Amino acid sequence: MKYMLLIHVNPDALDALSEEERNEVMNGHDQFQKTIRESGEMISTHALAEPSNSAVVRVRDGVPAVTDGPYVEAKEFLAGHYLVDCETKERAIELAAMMPDARINAMEVRPVMFSAGQEM
Repeated sequence: MKYMLLIHVNPDALDALSEEERNEVMNGHDQFQKTIRESGEMISTHALAEPSNSAVVRVRDGVPAVTDGPYVEAKEFLAGHYLVDCETKERAIELAAMMPDARINAMEVRPVMFSAGQEM
């Protein structure tokens, strides 16, 4: 089964870390990626820019309205994700707990229900 391991970041939590601690978290992703590549569970990963770089598009009465910034004002934001293929939800949770951000941010584990162009 495929799972998205969603990384929700609280900028205040990151700001509270020393530079060394921040580097440790960021560099920890190299080891995490190596682990899940070797186990054959990694499909892909993507890091997202901060919400201030985003645009929100809504179509009303056939006319697109575009606004800058995040969809909602929130303390935490979606910073990236890993797409993994695991035997069980418990294993996906185990992988999420191994992520270097897990000690300071929230990792969400969500099953993938559909993938275009791929068999599930």
